[in-house]
Amino acid sequence: MLVTAKHFPGHGDTTEDSHLTLARLDADRARIEAVEMQPFRAAIASGVDAVMTAHLTVPALEPENIPATVSSKIITGVLRDELGFHGLVVTDAMEMQGLAAMFDTAEASVRAIQAGADVLLMPKRAEDAIRGVVAAVENGRISRRRIDESVTRVLAAKVRLGLTRKKLVNLEDIADVVDSPESDERAQSVADHAVTLVKDTKDALPVRHPESTCLIAMTEGRRSQQGIRLIDEVKKRAPGITATVLDPAMTKDDLDQVAEKASSCSQIIVAAYVSVNAYRGNVALAGGYPDLLNALIAGKAPVLLAAVGNPYLLRSFPEVAAYLTTYSPTPTSETALAKALFGEIAIKGRLPVTISGVAKYGDGIQAPIGRPVVKGL
Repeated sequence: MLVTAKHFPGHGDTTEDSHLTLARLDADRARIEAVEMQPFRAAIASGVDAVMTAHLTVPALEPENIPATVSSKIITGVLRDELGFHGLVVTDAMEMQGLAAMFDTAEASVRAIQAGADVLLMPKRAEDAIRGVVAAVENGRISRRRIDESVTRVLAAKVRLGLTRKKLVNLEDIADVVDSPESDERAQSVADHAVTLVKDTKDALPVRHPESTCLIAMTEGRRSQQGIRLIDEVKKRAPGITATVLDPAMTKDDLDQVAEKASSCSQIIVAAYVSVNAYRGNVALAGGYPDLLNALIAGKAPVLLAAVGNPYLLRSFPEVAAYLTTYSPTPTSETALAKALFGEIAIKGRLPVTISGVAKYGDGIQAPIGRPVVKGL
């Protein structure tokens, strides 16, 4: 396994999303040295295999308004020469707008290699990247020596991984590695610790009256497996709970019937599956879900909204009585959500982001196991 540090020279203090635009790090050199560089210095000292570049401009390091990915001052000058990194330099995805909006695939590929990159990750068109680099070598824009340097680093990485000794994978052994009990246990622990309670105005947790509670799973597709694990886990704990799985293709009449049935519930739990996708400008529920959710919120029963995935969903429905987020729609996160609903795990998560106008970085109501939430902590 290759260990990679990212995104160089530091993407944690920007307000822009480099998937959508060219981000900018406005810190001065002293701040960058004291803060942004420290994780990379530590990683390099520990023998990190690769460093991934960032599609952001850093005026303190590169006066030209170009992404660090294509800046020789940053990649070669700072990362290679100053920090002494000799491993693989991998670009961030080259299809991202922070780079692609400024250069076409061929030009971005050539500039990245000139800057010091060894691996071009996810160019929009691989054929264009190859043709562009080949043409640059043929016309002397990129030297053959420069290509040889990257090839040597790539081959060295393959040797470290043992690919010269064993090039084929035994398919029968895969499950022993990626689906081991130890891995499952660790993944579940991570999911349990991630659950974050952002809002709870009605003391909705833990669920006290499951026999009169309705659970509605808003999945992202008709053929999706979303909601299956969640409902299975909830039913284990509360067999009498009313559970419904929706898909975004359902008609308004169908969704109106769901709202009518839910009107008799004492509490409504809505598990909304919104995959984390950096290319989405706004987080939105599909189909008729928004109208249904707003109708439920306007009703008498308090609504606990659980964002099974993207935490920003609260921004669209700030009037819900309670709000949980798991940051992921995976089965382990569904299990963690079921545990949290019934007080089997302490809810300790805190927001790693600010939800504009609703909640700020670090917010998170702490809820001990099986007890009412402790607010304001």
